[in-house]
Order: sequence, then C-alpha cells, then structure tokens
Amino acid sequence: MAAALSDPGAAAEGQEPLLSPGGEEDSSRDVVETQEHYKSRWRSIWIMHLTMFLSSVGFSIVVMSVWPYLQKIDPTADASFLGWIIASYSIGQMVASPLFGVWSNYRPRREPLVVSTVISVAANCLYAYVHVPHSHNKYYMLIARALVGFGAGNVAVVRSYIAGATSLTERTSAMANTSACQAVGFILGPVFQTCFTLIGEEGLTWKLVHLQLNMYTTPVLFGALLGVINIILIFAIFREHRVDDMGRQCRSINFEGEESGVLDQDAEGNIDHVAVVAVNFLFFIILFVFAVFETIATPLTMDMYSWTRKEAVLYNGIILGVVGVESVIVFMVVKTLSKMTGERAILHGGLLIVLIGFFILLPWGKKLPNIQWQEIKNNSIPRTTFSEMLMPFWSMQAMQLPSNHTAEPTGCPVSQSWCLNTPMIYLAQYISSDILIGLGYPVCNVMSYTLYSKILGPKPQGVYMGWLTASGSGARILGPVFVSQIYTHLGPRWAFSLICGIVVLSLLVLEIVYKRLIAFSVRYGRMQE
Repeated sequence: MAAALSDPGAAAEGQEPLLSPGGEEDSSRDVVETQEHYKSRWRSIWIMHLTMFLSSVGFSIVVMSVWPYLQKIDPTADASFLGWIIASYSIGQMVASPLFGVWSNYRPRREPLVVSTVISVAANCLYAYVHVPHSHNKYYMLIARALVGFGAGNVAVVRSYIAGATSLTERTSAMANTSACQAVGFILGPVFQTCFTLIGEEGLTWKLVHLQLNMYTTPVLFGALLGVINIILIFAIFREHRVDDMGRQCRSINFEGEESGVLDQDAEGNIDHVAVVAVNFLFFIILFVFAVFETIATPLTMDMYSWTRKEAVLYNGIILGVVGVESVIVFMVVKTLSKMTGERAILHGGLLIVLIGFFILLPWGKKLPNIQWQEIKNNSIPRTTFSEMLMPFWSMQAMQLPSNHTAEPTGCPVSQSWCLNTPMIYLAQYISSDILIGLGYPVCNVMSYTLYSKILGPKPQGVYMGWLTASGSGARILGPVFVSQIYTHLGPRWAFSLICGIVVLSLLVLEIVYKRLIAFSVRYGRMQE
C-alpha cells in the first residue's frame, strides 16, 4: 500500500498508521500514511471510477435508439447522416482529451472534471430537446452527440489523476478497477435504454417547458441526472492527492491551498518517448481491432447464418453482453496475475490471445454460406460514402432493403461477390472467437494504461493521457471504415487475415521495445523492478 504523509509523528498522536496488506506496518517507507489520508485518497479515486462509468454510460445509453429517434424528428436524415452522428462522439472525445489533459496539468483537476461533466449534462439536455426546432433537427442531434463526446474527454483527466494518486504497487489494481467501471458502463447503458422502452414512443409531454418524456429522451435525461450527482460528489468528496512511485505524498500545482507533503524530487529525469510512442501505437491497435470486432459481428452473422436483422441484433446483443461480463471478471483477475508475471508479459499474452481469436475466424472447409439472391440492376457494388463507413455496419445493412420487399431477404448477398466462393465461418468458430477476444481485449486494455502511467512516472500525465485517449478514439473511428470496405469488397478471409497481420505487427513492436517498457523509477534506479 502507499505511504504518504510527511508527519510520521501523526500516528503517535492518536492516528493509526496504515498497515500493509498482510497486516504489518510497512517499514520500507520513510513516512507513514495515516488512515485519514488513505481514506480520503481512495474516496477521490472512487469518484474517478464513477466519472469513468458515467462517461461510458453516456455513450452506450442511446446507441440502440439513435436511428429511430433521428427518423422521428427529421425525416430528411438518411443513413449517411447517421454515420456522422455515431462518429461525432469519438471525434468530440478525440479533440477534447488533449485539451482537458493540458488543463489538468496546470490547474486543479476539479476544474476540467466539473466543466466537462457540465458539458455532458447540457449536451444530454439538448438531445432531449432536438425535436423542438421546426427544421434542421438532425444537426442539433449531431451537435448534441459531439458535445457528449467532448465532455467524455475527461477520461484523460481521470486516468492521469489515478496514475498520480497511486504508488506503483497500487497502480495496476486501480487501473483495472477503472477499466472495469468503464466496461460496466458500456454493458448497463443498453440495459437502461431497454428499461426506458416501457415508456413508449409517445410517453408524456410537459407542455410548459416543451419537454417530451419518452423512450428516446428519458435515457439521456437520466444520464444528465447522473452527471449532476457526479458534479455534487466531485465538490463534496473529491480531493487532490499525489504520491510518488513509492507512495510518498508530493505537492503539485494541482493542489488547492495549503497541502502537506514532500517535494517530488523523483520527477527529475527524462521520459522515454520511444516507449511512450510504442504504447500509443499498441493501444491504437488494440482499440482498432476491438472496434472491428464490434462492427463486424452483426453483418457477419447475417451473412453466414442467414439471421434476420432482429435475430442478429438480439443474439449478438446477448453474446456481447456475456463478453462484457467476461471482461469485468478478467479486469478483476488480472490485478492478481500481474503481481506474479508483470504487466509486459500479460500484455504479450493478451495480444497472442487476440491473434488466435481472429485467426480462428478465418474461413475453412468447403461449405458455402446460403446465398441471398435478389435482382441486381448492375454489376457494380453500390458506392459507399465516407460517413456511411463510420456508422454501425448493422444499421447500414438494415437500410439497404429494396422498398418493394415485404419479406426480409436473408443469407449472404450475391452483390458481395466473395459470397460465391468463400467458405462459411461455422458458429462454433464465431463463438470461440468471441470468447477469446473477450478475454484478450480487457487484458491488453488495462495493461496498456498501467504500463503507460508507469513509464511516465511522477511527471504530470494529463497531456500524455490525453493523447492516449485520442489515439483510442481515432481507432474507434477508423475501425468501422476499415471493416466496411475490406469486408464488403473482399470478404472475411481478407479482412481477418489483415487483422491478424496487424496484431502480428503489434507483437513485433512489443518485442522491440519490451525492455524499455519499465517504470520511470526503475529506469533511473530509484526502485527495483
């Protein structure tokens, strides 16, 4: 556990010193942290976990209902515009993350945290009112989702605070808890949305303030309420704490007023920017391949197993929900496992598991998928706009049905020429792949964040965490673009072969920089690995 107060005599005056996990007083520290300070520090860290949870809920709580709500408020909106609305969240987060990161380096972190949350609350309220204007409603929805993403840029502040408020021995566990809260938010968002569907499309109307409470607006208003609660908790409970890699309390510009602590002299030394760039690259690849995995699930199962849109969304929703629960369990297990093997080895193992997961998806055998025969007016594949590439693939496919079709065609569309010669991917392959990717992705995610924060050490991490978050947002934008083009034109064999090649490249990069991915204090000989 961390040790952090500069007054070792405090324990003798009635405050109990913090004991190590084994129940013995930690004699490896020059200073003993009191229970009062320890509890305050961890209460603040848990407020950051809550902030991370709310950020992910803000993204996922409306994903399933964006398209029908958009059609309801603005009939002029098409599939292309939906793509921009879906992408606007990641674009907003990518822009905001470095900005909030810089802000948190030079000012109390409460400021960017509160401002970003206020932006998210206001954006959710705007989303609930996009039906009011008489025209251009779709643009108001676009602005609302972009602002929600901009507010979610506080992820960089959250990660940098947790990195600075934990010692090396606490870091992996704290980062795993943060990622677990994020994963739970992504899982519960659609659950909240499903509960609010009981209200119906019409719902209730409060004419005095032009507010409609229905299945589309109630979820975002619930998100806004959670944001207000988060702001209150930030003011009431959150306190600035910073400790060095050994757990000793340090003063920094983030502290408000007089704070006890020692000067952080261990910050002397240069950050290994080769390692920083390498982890950014690895994190981009990890988020990229997972975005491909999320995007490809529904169209792949519709093509291979002749599922209808409703069946594909339902079954894949169940599968992804199970994968989400699996991820939370992995986040908890990896905290213990990392103490035995180290973060680098676990990251290496996680990437290998992801590689095997995508390798399993390669088509084998001779059995072809069922072909969806339909009238083709020309021999070319319809042109796809860039904004359509950014939207969920299942939404795009759902809106390509001919208007004269009363029954939904199923199977692999003959317009995708690869359907005629590419073997089908068996359901056992698909489920096995889901399990492996659901195991490997959370491992890679939390290890990337942990290694990154340890490489940066006692230096201010806001800007660096901002760039890491931005790289992840960029990956979530480019992943759907990649898969919509390669899968549609060349098929799953090419798509998954290229993904396997990308993961192999990331493993090679990891091998090259393996010895450089060490903690700042270890690099300068202040601590042993």
